[in-house]
Amino acid sequence: MNNFLSFFSSIRWQDIVDISLNSYILFRFYVLFRGTNAFRVLIGIAFLWFFQRLAFSLGLIITSWAIQGITAVAALIIIVVFRNEIRSVLQTKNFKTILWGFSQKVITSPVEIIAESVFELARKHIGALIVFPANDDIEDVIQSGIPWRGIVSKEMIMSIFWHDNPVHDGAAIIHKDRITEVACILPLSHKNDLPSYYGTRHRAALGLSEATDAMVVVVSEEREAVSVAKKSEIYSVKRKEDLERQLQEHLGERPKLHQDQRKENYRIFSAALISFLFIVGVWFSFSRGLETLINFETPVEYMNRNPEVEIIDTSVNSVTLNLSGSGSLIKSMRPEQVKVKIDLGRAAVGKNSFVITAENVSLPPGILLKRVTPPVVDVILGIPVVKEVPIQVTWAGKLPGKLTLEKVKINPARITLIGGSHLLEKISTVYTEKIYLNNIYSSDKITVKLALSPSIKTAPGSSDMVTVNYVVKKK
Repeated sequence: MNNFLSFFSSIRWQDIVDISLNSYILFRFYVLFRGTNAFRVLIGIAFLWFFQRLAFSLGLIITSWAIQGITAVAALIIIVVFRNEIRSVLQTKNFKTILWGFSQKVITSPVEIIAESVFELARKHIGALIVFPANDDIEDVIQSGIPWRGIVSKEMIMSIFWHDNPVHDGAAIIHKDRITEVACILPLSHKNDLPSYYGTRHRAALGLSEATDAMVVVVSEEREAVSVAKKSEIYSVKRKEDLERQLQEHLGERPKLHQDQRKENYRIFSAALISFLFIVGVWFSFSRGLETLINFETPVEYMNRNPEVEIIDTSVNSVTLNLSGSGSLIKSMRPEQVKVKIDLGRAAVGKNSFVITAENVSLPPGILLKRVTPPVVDVILGIPVVKEVPIQVTWAGKLPGKLTLEKVKINPARITLIGGSHLLEKISTVYTEKIYLNNIYSSDKITVKLALSPSIKTAPGSSDMVTVNYVVKKK
């Protein structure tokens, strides 16, 4: 029970916002794209990703790489192949439809697609003749059909009856959700009482309805009118909804609009719950997965320093952070995401000690700070002053044989230093680095570096290198 309470107390408000936002985005993605081909392909890609992670965990290196490559290519193909379908979903005049609207039509059935396509053909002055068989066999009545076997879609219907399509003059036969044949020739009606504005398509539609129990939809390219022929009668249809109803009655289908609203609500609720659980699982795998501990060394950065003072010295230039988090987050962590900053806004001249806490450390989300080494950083601030001091050579060892050091000249003999006043006031002489006498056998000169503290600098125009001229003689 304590572990359970401890887990919930460790959840930040950022985690709640993160889970809620991404769950809603995933849920909206389902609402917008459900029923589309792009959504089905994305489901397949999700399964590929799952098997790739499974193969990786089992140590199947080549299989994991292969599936990862296929997934990446498939994601790119989705954007290219289904760009029109994606654009049609996202292009809307009402932005709230994307954010929180729900489509009244749960699944676009072939009847709805057909009715929408028929009236689109009429608006574009494109003639069409579409046959919906019933119980009677129409194969003995029609002639010269070309097998098609295409799934019913608005694009398919529009392309079949497009003016430049070689098969646009004939009739298309739709059985269930397939366009089975195109360019079919139908028998003409011999009635003499038909209106004069009825053309060949209307006579063909009426002729087939006289010979069979099929239903035929006619689109007049001249009048932008839609007509239906059935049971030896032909009549016009003004509204798309009326055509949908007649097609549903002919095909023995019930209207799908508002059908089984309880089931639809259940689907919506299930989708929302699955989206939430999926995001929680992803969040848990990243933030509460197997814990990994690492030591990460990072430099210390200083901010808000008074421009009148300078950092004279620090106890350390970098600190080691002991970090914990899931393996995935630790591996994805970049050096620029980890920073240690010390605020010098209230620091005084002299020695200042700062305890490094979590407030001083900037980490990526999901990474926790366990320990800092060293936990305290000392910073010495000072007002920079200028001081000129003499230079003295530091000798080490003994001259070989009977040699003696007769004369030494340093060039330059004095040097100007810049540093904190509390440091320079203690310095009266600057020494060179060691010069070993046991390596000297004759008079010569040598260039040597000054032994300066890192907190003290030479003034502009001065060098931290000096030339030592020495003269040796035998005793």
